[in-house]
Amino acid sequence: MQVLETIAEVRAARRGLTSLGLVPTMGFLHAGHLSLVERAKAECGAVAVSIFVNPTQFGPSEDLSRYPRDLPRDLAMLEAAGVELVFTPQPAEIYPLGFSTRVEVGAVAGPLEGASRPGHFAGVATVVAKLFNIVQPTRAYFGQKDAQQSVVIRRMTRDLDLPVEVVVAPTVREADGLALSSRNAYLTPEQRTAAPVLFRALSKAQASFTLGERNAETLRNAMRDVIANTPEAEVDYVSLADPDTMEELVLIDTRALASLAIRFGHTRLIDNLLLEETARL
Repeated sequence: MQVLETIAEVRAARRGLTSLGLVPTMGFLHAGHLSLVERAKAECGAVAVSIFVNPTQFGPSEDLSRYPRDLPRDLAMLEAAGVELVFTPQPAEIYPLGFSTRVEVGAVAGPLEGASRPGHFAGVATVVAKLFNIVQPTRAYFGQKDAQQSVVIRRMTRDLDLPVEVVVAPTVREADGLALSSRNAYLTPEQRTAAPVLFRALSKAQASFTLGERNAETLRNAMRDVIANTPEAEVDYVSLADPDTMEELVLIDTRALASLAIRFGHTRLIDNLLLEETARL
């Protein structure tokens, strides 16, 4: 496994590989990341993983300085998983002195995470565009947990004609339904016990949808009612949106993205489920 810190090193190493899967991460890896690596390995053969805590996607009051980091642990996990290349740049390598370009994706980046975290998706889109250009992957792998991020990246890739196939893999969860996230490490024991309320709320919306409910506000209220029973949980947003445009829905036709963001003290968690009609015989 090659651990590379510069763009020049990555480009030199890339020349020897025909097909390459990229898994962009901010490190502090968990089983969700490794599931992406496993899929990339199966579909592309060779895998590159980037580990970069991207400063431009954090707001001034967010957790950049305390974001969990453990590079030796991450590298050991990736080597055991059979990764070929790991890109671990310093911020100055990605954003050198005088860097001034931002990638603004437009309407899909505006609501939900975009509204709660102004500038977040410009930071995400910019760094991912740079990683695609640096690594030149055949496919890039992201998790469904960050659903709006996936929509933003797909839109950017399509609009800029980037020759990368964006693959979105299912969310990996703990046994109690909590979606795996590096930020789960921030939770106190009491908060960790309460945190599965996100999945319970989403599951309530899914159950009501399966039974035939198509009024989006009714489903939002069903999620809010579940969350209201958990005093530790503070709602940031509860959403039923079009999964392609991220626009809030009034009535659901055949599919919708149920998503929510909840705070537990200083820790903010997100999760989502795609509600879809199943084919009828």
